[in-house]
Amino acid sequence: MKSFEFVNPASLRSAISTLASAGEKAKLLAGGIDLLGEMKDYIQQPDIVVNLKTVPGLNRLTADRRGLRIGPLVTLTEIAEHPVIRANYTALAEAAESVGTPQIRNVGTIGGNLCQRPRCWYYRDEAVVCLKKGGSVCYAVEGENQFNAVLGGGPSWIVHPSDCAPALIALNASVEITGPQRRRVVPLEKFFTLPTQNVLQETILESGEIVTQIIVPAPAAGTRSHYMKVRHKESFDWALSGAAVMLQLRNRRVAACRVVLSGVAPIPWRSPEAEAVLRGKAVTPQVAMQAGQAAMAKARPLGKNAYKVPLTRNVVKLAVLKTAGV
Repeated sequence: MKSFEFVNPASLRSAISTLASAGEKAKLLAGGIDLLGEMKDYIQQPDIVVNLKTVPGLNRLTADRRGLRIGPLVTLTEIAEHPVIRANYTALAEAAESVGTPQIRNVGTIGGNLCQRPRCWYYRDEAVVCLKKGGSVCYAVEGENQFNAVLGGGPSWIVHPSDCAPALIALNASVEITGPQRRRVVPLEKFFTLPTQNVLQETILESGEIVTQIIVPAPAAGTRSHYMKVRHKESFDWALSGAAVMLQLRNRRVAACRVVLSGVAPIPWRSPEAEAVLRGKAVTPQVAMQAGQAAMAKARPLGKNAYKVPLTRNVVKLAVLKTAGV
């Protein structure tokens, strides 16, 4: 690991100023799970590491009648075990609980989970200069692509590794971003960028900007949610396929819904096709199956990941049925 300067800012303004002045030479440290792994593998070699844990208030979580306000340093364990989140924002608690191991969840933060970098093994190989690292080729296209994207892929075929992001998007969350010149709030589903927009990064964060809060509105009456994840092994692993489902039921019919997929696209993938199938209907096994089929209607698998298509159809079906209590 390359030597670096470790900065403990006393305020948000100081953290932003350090980040903005150093540019690409500085990286943020929240829980450290992702950044330290990249540094050890020489994928990231910053001159400055800015430790957010010394900034007051970023670890605050509040739940009231308006909804949730979650600081970026709130740990995944805190989210998974919070009684209000478990009761009223169930998909988020389930997603947080599905991440890593207990030790990782005790340290890993919600901000880090949203902003983590891809797990594609070509990107994570220090000897490979793939498209994601400024090269000219996405080696997954013709290579080992078992775990890569089947939706929204190209020119890079990464999948976004976050479990919490799909759940938060299903719950209509927004993210507050603070930078040198402004503070802005954007819907979380607009926070992530496809490789066609910017192949070198996965979010809209600009130089010097920090995620300072995740905002989740209080659910409407009759709202239920669920996050389902299928992984290669039941211990520490990322999703092969997952689905976060939110249903607002009125007279046993779907008045409003959101279906957001994980493990199958370069961003948390919202499926308007699946939502259109569900909206206005009573949830039955047949309707849930149709939603799963609609969610994967535009899938474009690579040579070794076609299994994700039927897998995700069934994940959506089961997640919808579980959410509806059928």
